[in-house]
Amino acid sequence: MITGRRPKARLGSLLAALAITGGALLSGLPAHADEPSTGPAGKEAPRVDLVLDVSGSMSAADIQGKTRISVAQQSLSDVIDALPAETEFGIRTLGANYPGTDKAQGCLDTKQLFPVGKTNKTEAKTAVATLRPTGWTPIGLALRGAAQDLGKGETTRRVVLITDGEDSCAPPDPCDVARELASQGIHLVVDTLGLAHDDKTRQQLLCIANATGGTYTDVRTQEQLTEKVKQLVDRSNDTYTVAPVKTAGTDKCESAPVLTPGVYSDREKFSEHRVYRVPVKAGQELRASVSVALDRPVARDYGVLLQATSTTGQELVRGTDAGSSRTDVVSTGLRWSAAASKGYATATASASPSGKPETNVCLVVSNSLAPQAGAAADPGLPLELTIDLTAASPAPDGPAMGLGRGWILLLVLTLAGLLTGLLFGWIARWRIAVWQEN
Repeated sequence: MITGRRPKARLGSLLAALAITGGALLSGLPAHADEPSTGPAGKEAPRVDLVLDVSGSMSAADIQGKTRISVAQQSLSDVIDALPAETEFGIRTLGANYPGTDKAQGCLDTKQLFPVGKTNKTEAKTAVATLRPTGWTPIGLALRGAAQDLGKGETTRRVVLITDGEDSCAPPDPCDVARELASQGIHLVVDTLGLAHDDKTRQQLLCIANATGGTYTDVRTQEQLTEKVKQLVDRSNDTYTVAPVKTAGTDKCESAPVLTPGVYSDREKFSEHRVYRVPVKAGQELRASVSVALDRPVARDYGVLLQATSTTGQELVRGTDAGSSRTDVVSTGLRWSAAASKGYATATASASPSGKPETNVCLVVSNSLAPQAGAAADPGLPLELTIDLTAASPAPDGPAMGLGRGWILLLVLTLAGLLTGLLFGWIARWRIAVWQEN
């Protein structure tokens, strides 16, 4: 009787509200995805969406005697525990919910498991622990869903894809989807991690990462998976405040793009030189750094070089870094000012619009990288160049200032070596004499 007295309009409003809520839940997409929250000082919070493959093949037990899904679940539990407070983190699954045999239906199976936002760690870990390998592998569709999960904004968003196989549902082809997302200019980077090691899967995951400026990692152990995902989440925290500006270096200084202080992205081929130009005024100090991402297998023993040169090619200063394929990023940096040159090769100064003398400094990024067998040479490796101009700091003291102390140290080391040699010689002669008597 009480229900019967309710106005029809009120009942209709209630049903409409329930329908809207149900539609949002079924869509798997967060409300207001295009309106990112802000972090400290009004800056956008870093946003990461992890896309997890829960297809049937994830039940294979070939990673340290454990199933692929159990390895992924344990790694994600550890990652969630270590999430920084400011990070907005979400999880999307593919192949986790449709247990039937209709492939057309199974290839629509991608759903947001945990929305991108401030993370309730207990709820997120519980949601991951309940997953069981089920269906097909619609990677392309899942990437589109992840882009919607993250929304748009001025800062870089990161998708981390964990899968053990290539897309079994194309179209849409995941490489085409990655290129499509990159062309939209929404600052989306996709990093891929492969739990299987066949060539087709590797090539597809490399293609996805390359198209968006991300990285690819061939995962062999649970520890490696955990460490890599943590590293990618941390990287989103380190770089989210500034979206790099795309630029294109040239092979000659006179045609190089002119850069001002900021963060820039580019791609560099194996063993290539890319040149950029920076005007430095009198009294300023140039500080520059470059990071090259090794997003595909490279040969051991490599290096990255950053040089500051004059417009005539004279080297002013350099910074180098070398490695042995044990990291996925190689970085180096340098600093230079005209006051610190002290008579060594300097660039040619000219007048700037402000009237102050100005020096055009050429920044040259080089690498001694070589691809491993089967690794793609194109596109080039992602690089990020950071440039800053500050007030010139005083030049460091020359070696003569500490020369006396250096000679004292050299004398002490020489005497210590002499005494050590005499002691060991006396012990050796004593042992020979004892041996002869016995």
